Amino acid sequence: MSGHSKWANIKHKKGKADAARGKIFTKIGREIAIAVKEGGGDPAVNGKLRDIIAKAKANNMPNDSITRSIKKAAGEMDNVVFEEITYEGYAPGGVAVICEIVTDNRNRTASEIRHIFDKNGGSLGTTGSVGYMFDHKGLLIVERGPGVDEEELMMQALDAGAEDMKTYDDSFEILTAPNDFSAVREALEGQGIAFVSAERSKLPQTTVEVDDAETLEKVQKLLDMLDDNDDVMEVYHNAELPEEEEEE
Repeated sequence: MSGHSKWANIKHKKGKADAARGKIFTKIGREIAIAVKEGGGDPAVNGKLRDIIAKAKANNMPNDSITRSIKKAAGEMDNVVFEEITYEGYAPGGVAVICEIVTDNRNRTASEIRHIFDKNGGSLGTTGSVGYMFDHKGLLIVERGPGVDEEELMMQALDAGAEDMKTYDDSFEILTAPNDFSAVREALEGQGIAFVSAERSKLPQTTVEVDDAETLEKVQKLLDMLDDNDDVMEVYHNAELPEEEEEE
């Protein structure tokens, strides 16, 4: 299939994050805290926690660190209150951006996110201003490699309840309805399939091509600054970034 795979973009982000892996783990720890607060610390009965543990493992977070984060979350639920917030806005060039936030200080985070948008020529919008441009999906990514048969994987994914599978040069992307994500992931894991990324995502319905070099630089800087912010868990956008920007 033509176009850029999500795995290419994820590899680019992971490469940049290797030197700051602790920050990635800290962010996942916050997501664990939210899940434990909502459904308790037992993954056997907390589906959201199981999903985040799968995400943690896909990011190479050690098992003892995951266990520690769960225990810490269970012990500190009354001391630290995290809340989930979604910000929507535009980067230069009409690029739509969605930021998923987990914060213990709404005012601080709002100020920081607004500053990032303003500094890079973007603008924050109201809730729903760009969300309608994205589809909510479960996204499971399997890296191409020896022993991964495309037709067999497709059949396994569809039998497990997936909606579709997209094929790229470097990966396979299995798409599910949001509510089917956990069941499909667990069914495929049970068949020995390993994911390099496993999480619910927001996928753009259409993409915006950014041709101007100066605009592209501003868009990339805005996205990078959002990724670097401690309170930002995920950043979704509809920019069609050049391949070299994604696969460095």
